[in-house]
Amino acid sequence: MTWLVWLIFGVVLLGIELATTELVVIWFALSALVLTIVTAIIDVHIAWQITIFVLLSAVLLLCTRRAVRRLLRKHKISDTNLDLVLLHNGRVVTRIDNDLETGEVKINGLVWTARSVDGAVIEEGALVTVQEIQGNKLLVIRAEKVQGEERK
Repeated sequence: MTWLVWLIFGVVLLGIELATTELVVIWFALSALVLTIVTAIIDVHIAWQITIFVLLSAVLLLCTRRAVRRLLRKHKISDTNLDLVLLHNGRVVTRIDNDLETGEVKINGLVWTARSVDGAVIEEGALVTVQEIQGNKLLVIRAEKVQGEERK
């Protein structure tokens, strides 16, 4: 009947792993499930069961966790919109006037709603630099011309 205790313990540990996804508890759950099989076949004293559980868990954790984490980290993290526009230059496509709540800037082919950081009116065609993002609006300042092109 000890096998039933190990089975329940293993299932509980699997549930914890599914909730946390940190790849720590999974090794203990696998050890408990191995002990479920062992104790169902062979009558092993409880002290040996605990020893096997601890040793097997430690071996699985130490030998495989690093390799599994390395595999999971191989996914490339893509840039966010913040990374793609913050401190970049763009062209004003619609006059920026904070009082009238108007203004649009084109950066990397995308048109963004924009406002001036200092409240200045910035005319269409001017080169601006993104200083901050608030919600879906870019806060910009006039930029010095960099060979008349948008910086990417």
